[in-house]
Amino acid sequence: MRGVPERRRGGGAGRVRRRAVVRGRVQGVGFRWAAAAEAERLGIAGWVRNRFDGAVEAELEGEAAVTDLMLDWLRHGPPTAAVDGVEVVELEPTDEPGFRIRS
Repeated sequence: MRGVPERRRGGGAGRVRRRAVVRGRVQGVGFRWAAAAEAERLGIAGWVRNRFDGAVEAELEGEAAVTDLMLDWLRHGPPTAAVDGVEVVELEPTDEPGFRIRS
């Protein structure tokens, strides 16, 4: 994959988990599906879901450099979205496998 560091499984020293809350026009625009496709492309584990307050929330787990790439993507999202901001919190990695859309 172009520009993506090699994926590694397991809890290496460079493995991180981050929760991101994305605000703006992010629901009803295909944001979750596009985010899941990007996470799959990057080899990110975790999940994404719509929140009741109109935001989209995601937990991302993987190598630090790759999760940074995913956070950069979340800051603009798909072309149909209008992101106003992204809040990020560091979490403990859980070695969660795969990426899914949660309801």
